[in-house]
Amino acid sequence: MRSTPRELLLKMFEAAVEAAQPEHCVPPHLPLHLLQATPNPGRVLVIGAGKASAAMARALERHWPGPLSGLVVTRYGYAVPCERIEIVEAAHPVPDAAGLAAAERMMALVRGLGPEDTVICLVSGGGSSLLPLPLDGITLEDKQLVNRALLASGATIGEMNCVRRQLSGIKGGRLAAACHPARVVTLLISDVPGDDPCDIASGPTVGDPSTCADALAIVKRYGIALPAHVRAVLESGAGESVKPDDPRLAGCETRMIATPQMALEAAAAVAREAGIAPHILGDAIEGEARDVGKVMAGIARQVARHGQPFAPPCVLLSGGETTVTVRGSGRGGRNVEFLLALGLALDGRPGIHALAGDTDGVDGQEEVAGALLAPDTLARAWARGIRPADALQDNDGHGFFGALGDAVVTGPTLTNVNDFRAVLVLDED
Repeated sequence: MRSTPRELLLKMFEAAVEAAQPEHCVPPHLPLHLLQATPNPGRVLVIGAGKASAAMARALERHWPGPLSGLVVTRYGYAVPCERIEIVEAAHPVPDAAGLAAAERMMALVRGLGPEDTVICLVSGGGSSLLPLPLDGITLEDKQLVNRALLASGATIGEMNCVRRQLSGIKGGRLAAACHPARVVTLLISDVPGDDPCDIASGPTVGDPSTCADALAIVKRYGIALPAHVRAVLESGAGESVKPDDPRLAGCETRMIATPQMALEAAAAVAREAGIAPHILGDAIEGEARDVGKVMAGIARQVARHGQPFAPPCVLLSGGETTVTVRGSGRGGRNVEFLLALGLALDGRPGIHALAGDTDGVDGQEEVAGALLAPDTLARAWARGIRPADALQDNDGHGFFGALGDAVVTGPTLTNVNDFRAVLVLDED
């Protein structure tokens, strides 16, 4: 291995992000056959939401041979220039008025389309908060309150999106239903464990089998306090989303164009080229970030001590979306929390290095992708008077790794295929 452990880990992360870049994954999936199959094609309208949606729109524009127009909403700082598709920015992960205005405009754009028209919907992670159009009787402030409570509750992304769908005027298939009778082709970049289209941006263009009763059960499970009028929407069933068998969705097509697995395979190729055996442990790992960190430390120790289940040198790759139940005063961040728990469990074990980061460049609510861990990380922290266990207890992984100069800062990556974790186990340091 000619690269240092740090360099190799960063190369693997960069390859994972690059594999999901819209410029690579959008063109092969464009529905160009619709132009050829229809003698008199109607309008082509492009809509979308998510952290990668602006870059997706740019890639579509560059490779689409005919006229089109549209509106896409992305996170602040993630816009890229487009000529025919309007790009607007809004807040993530807690929605704001700009997102609400964009969602209202999007619903207005798709109304009145005919069967000869085509809607191309560009959806990626982050779209839930970027399209915060509430049902009647619910306000943006209500949505913000519920979103903050969900983010701090420890609920999985699937559970959070179930609640969001039942309180939305645009998610859970409602956007596709509004497009009827036009054809709808959705291009998805997945950021969720299992790649379920319902959970990517809360499924604005796909039927939703979950119910208001399911959402209420999640609210109860995590002790989330809802305003009385919001709870009433769920209890009355008024928030029921559009179901998969709804006839308005008959003309909808969904294409998964980038996934966490693809990103992990790209990272594995980099490791293999460096002479390190890659092992993908899973692309849909969930659970409390600190618990996943402890488990991964146990596996890495077994590899280092006994050569089981893999012989070193090797790298253990995984993806998915862990959760952080915020109890301290720190800034959260599931990747840095995972990494801090991993480091504490390894306790400076020689020869084990790691990187954990979010492929969108934002871990939690911080403009930091994640961090790097080395065998001397804990020792360097103690030398500075920083107590790693206290930082974990306070949910302050960002403060911990930032103080050591080990944060991974990418800026907006313009894509999002969830979390990336790499634990590098060497024969010796």
